[in-house]
Amino acid sequence: MQNRMMVTGAGSGLGREIALRWAREGWQLALSDVNEAGLAETLKMVREAGGDGFTQRCDVRDYSQLTGLAQACEAKLGGIDVVVNNAGVASGGFFDELSLEDWDWQIAINLMGVVKGCKAFLPLVQASHGKIINIASMAALMQAPGMSNYNVAKAGVVALSESLLVELKQQNVGVHVVCPSFFQTNLMDSYRGPTPNMKAQISKLLEASPITAADIADYIYGQVAEGVFMILPHEEGRMAWKIKQQNPQAIYDEMAVLAEKKRKKSKT
Repeated sequence: MQNRMMVTGAGSGLGREIALRWAREGWQLALSDVNEAGLAETLKMVREAGGDGFTQRCDVRDYSQLTGLAQACEAKLGGIDVVVNNAGVASGGFFDELSLEDWDWQIAINLMGVVKGCKAFLPLVQASHGKIINIASMAALMQAPGMSNYNVAKAGVVALSESLLVELKQQNVGVHVVCPSFFQTNLMDSYRGPTPNMKAQISKLLEASPITAADIADYIYGQVAEGVFMILPHEEGRMAWKIKQQNPQAIYDEMAVLAEKKRKKSKT
């Protein structure tokens, strides 16, 4: 019976909702985050939902903390069946305004955090013939203007997931990548970027979204059960991706118009 899951960024938002969705099926959860108060809250909710587990503070930038978490999973749960690399931070700003530090910070968490999570937990999912679920973003596929460092980090997560999908197939390890669009989340608490206006614009998009993190977690649960590799929880995201596959130029043209609008707004 496969019923042990590890989630990074489980202290809030989508990470918490993923933990709760699987907890309702009675799973054991290894919950990690840098936010310990949020983690304690998630574990309490997990237990109320019918699951159980433990929490461990973990900064995904630090590989030794991830291997330590993997060891704890082995000691406390006897292994892991599903790894969810969800921890992430928001970022924005036009390329000419972003500093190299902004790039390093974004890549270190949103891309290398996922790479390190996969690396640290690979022996455990190989042993259990389990699954890896990496959380990317529609930004990985659509590359909206004014967030190049975020786009690149998330596109890297998709490329990593595609690589693992084919490399791990014969070892019976399933791989999934999730590309949500904007949804109601506290991602903006971690936001970093040169222009405050850009933050306000992104916040507005997040607040306007009718879809919640719980809806997305539920959609992921169903798609993973069906064995879908690329999971696109938003209807408009699925449509945009279809258009881009058939006519990329149409999307580039639209994004160029959006870039112009964003630039005007960030100057006002």
